[in-house]
Amino acid sequence: MTTPTTEFDGRFSEPHATAVPWAEVDKILFESEMFWLSTVRGDGRPHVTPLPMIWDGGALHFTVGLGEQKMVNLTANPRVAITTGTPDMRSGIDVVTEGTAARITDRARLVELAGLWRSQLDWDYEVDGDAYHHEGGTAHVFGVSPVKVLAFGKSPYSQTRYRF
Repeated sequence: MTTPTTEFDGRFSEPHATAVPWAEVDKILFESEMFWLSTVRGDGRPHVTPLPMIWDGGALHFTVGLGEQKMVNLTANPRVAITTGTPDMRSGIDVVTEGTAARITDRARLVELAGLWRSQLDWDYEVDGDAYHHEGGTAHVFGVSPVKVLAFGKSPYSQTRYRF
């Protein structure tokens, strides 16, 4: 993964705030377990759902069951926003990642990601062909390489944009 271009936005920041370093955002993405995936329905309405994700190789990875609304949405429009952070108002950093979801079908990569899900989140996926199988059914794996990431610091309040 390349290091992004950092842009601090003073318009939405307290006077004494500075840009959040990319290393800190990278750590948040790596250590977070739950994210909110935002997709768009065919009629333009948003669809938002919490999902566990894995940050690896400069991309966020998630699974989607074949019959789920988010699968329908991703098939028609793969552009997404993914958020993570804290519920606190005056501490922590919230992170928004924008990009395009791409299905991962390479068996070696699927096996590698299944190992990460097992070790980091205690989720057990079996790779079969180009998908995961588990007791709940079949799931496709997607990766989102960021185009833009926003970090919202909350002590002090700040906004930093990273472009890739």
